[in-house]
Amino acid sequence: MTKSGAAAGAPAYGVGMSVEAAHASGLLMLLSHPVRLRAFAELARHGKDGATIFEMSIHLDLPESEVGELLGRLVGAGVATGTGNGIYRARDGVLREAAQALDRVQPIGTLLAEYPQLKSYFSHGRLVSLPPTLSERAKQMAEMFARFVAADGVLTEAEINARIAPAADDVAAVRRMLVESGWLERDRAGTSYGSARTLTPAS
Repeated sequence: MTKSGAAAGAPAYGVGMSVEAAHASGLLMLLSHPVRLRAFAELARHGKDGATIFEMSIHLDLPESEVGELLGRLVGAGVATGTGNGIYRARDGVLREAAQALDRVQPIGTLLAEYPQLKSYFSHGRLVSLPPTLSERAKQMAEMFARFVAADGVLTEAEINARIAPAADDVAAVRRMLVESGWLERDRAGTSYGSARTLTPAS
């Protein structure tokens, strides 16, 4: 087994959270409250016409004072527009934007940006299917995961699994792909793994 020269200095993909992603996370936490989610859904149902506090109090069967506070929180979080006794509207695409922001900070997100041809095999930063064996996409997938795993020296199977797990549920399939494609070498006992090829930056 050889040690990858690039692996020692491999970047920590997905470390940290951007301001955009932190905002998206906070937004989703806000909407995790059932009453606030109901209020947002009701505004979304009204579309461009929107609704007043009085109308929302009828639809939600809540006092106007409570509805006013609910809508104020939605506006403050940026998921709705409106003020006072005017018309309140849900912001178009706000949940899609939040999901996209969180997708970008998934551990494998940075690498997926370098391999856009592989995005269809992932859902929200998780591998959901593998390309056909021996296809060009399969070779690219193996290379990308080799960079993601960044095997530095000899690792146990548990350590390899732990490096794959943030991006795939079927870690055994990915580990097998890395071995069969020649990126990882397994010892005769099948308990230790090491890099078998030198990692180079993606073109």
